[in-house]
Amino acid sequence: MKFFRLDLLTLLISLFILNSCKNQDTIGLPPGASGLSGSLVDTATIFTNTVAEDSVPTSALAKTPLGFINDPIFGTTESSLITDLNLPAESSYTPPVGTILIDSAVLVLKYAQGFYGDSASYYTANVYQLNERQYTGQSYYSNKTWNYNPGTLLGSRTFRPTPSFGKIDSVHVDSIIAGRADSLIKVSPQIRIPISTAFIRNNLFQSSSAMSNLVFKNLVKGFFINIDKSKVTGTGATIMLKADSSVVDVFIRTLNGSVIDTSVVELPIVQHAAQIKHVYSTTVQNALNLSKQNAANHTNISDSLLYLQGTASLKSKISFPYLASLFKTLGTGNVIINRAELVVTPNPAYVSQVTPASVIPQYLKPLPKLTLYRYDIAHRPIAVEDAATGTSIFFGVGQFGGYLQVATAKSPQAYHFLVTGYIQDLLAGRTIDYGTYIAPVDTTNISSVDIAPTPQTAARTVAGGGSNKSSPYHIKLNVIYTKTNK
Repeated sequence: MKFFRLDLLTLLISLFILNSCKNQDTIGLPPGASGLSGSLVDTATIFTNTVAEDSVPTSALAKTPLGFINDPIFGTTESSLITDLNLPAESSYTPPVGTILIDSAVLVLKYAQGFYGDSASYYTANVYQLNERQYTGQSYYSNKTWNYNPGTLLGSRTFRPTPSFGKIDSVHVDSIIAGRADSLIKVSPQIRIPISTAFIRNNLFQSSSAMSNLVFKNLVKGFFINIDKSKVTGTGATIMLKADSSVVDVFIRTLNGSVIDTSVVELPIVQHAAQIKHVYSTTVQNALNLSKQNAANHTNISDSLLYLQGTASLKSKISFPYLASLFKTLGTGNVIINRAELVVTPNPAYVSQVTPASVIPQYLKPLPKLTLYRYDIAHRPIAVEDAATGTSIFFGVGQFGGYLQVATAKSPQAYHFLVTGYIQDLLAGRTIDYGTYIAPVDTTNISSVDIAPTPQTAARTVAGGGSNKSSPYHIKLNVIYTKTNK
């Protein structure tokens, strides 16, 4: 049994508690944990509302979204990729001597883990030239509308992604090998989009003199890449890409007298960002309007459902307004919280089920992980006590929770958060609730609890809210406590 922030007297009292919990298996004890003695309360009122995320930085992401999803519950999400283009090795470049023939140019976009959506459909990726360029050291946000030239298509590719266990299968391409015949080699998973050779010639090989990278970047500006939503059949998908390791490969032949030389000029992508646009369904917009109404009128009208969506879209605000009065009503004004766990349960009616409006495809699975954090007095996101690295009550990312647990014979699939220290501090008045939030989070980080909104995951979850306690899927706070005589 673990004890948090207990003085000697509290420790002795906790060792001799007389009341035992009759249904501990509903609390979700971690594997190997000893049973906890104490009284269980699971009737705390929780107010819940869906709120929209603020815009987020999308510069230099490890995983950048590209796609179009028309979700039958949430609405549409369109993610476009913005890239720069650089000379080889980001230095000056002098074209080779002789007559240069461009066989082909290919934009290579490498996959990252995180595909979400329909993998059986075909998608068309289009490439356009930007009318503005990115600048070093500047952050670009998800809500920025980029200026590009939609009238000239520089490249297009229709493809079908082939995800396998969350990853994308590798592909084979021809490779130029000096002094030998070309060879078919296996390369990392990627989308290969043919680029206009005229565009490459006009910007790279027009002059025989050296060109600096800055001049080149100012000339070409970069690419605006999107999924052609007019050609998306069905629900669509969002693809995560390793934009910083993507390139444009230019395959050339140089004729110098009687000598023919073949080579590849590699133009790297260094700076990149994402433009993300959400158009919410009427259902989701009504939930957002309720949240705005509460904020304007200083009311606490709770919603029956929570809409949580990645790509920096939707999160949930929760609060426990009657927590202190609940324990006083139980005759336990002074308590020690032995364990507190927040349980968020996806509503199965919105997971691969037929709804009154549409059919939810099976591939629109719930988010694999959520996070929980709170605001400080300045309304900046900070970790709750149980998730703060380096504190005496932080026992690791896995113990804090947030992962979607599989359904069992006793309980449906759900997200569990350990909030013992946070609830204890709320009751003791050491912490003021300026806003507590549940939000989507990427699963990549396993060393700390992420609290920043992220565009690096695209899944979504519809979970039970706090207004309908008769629903088996409503959000719940389970608390095992011990009464003290203070």
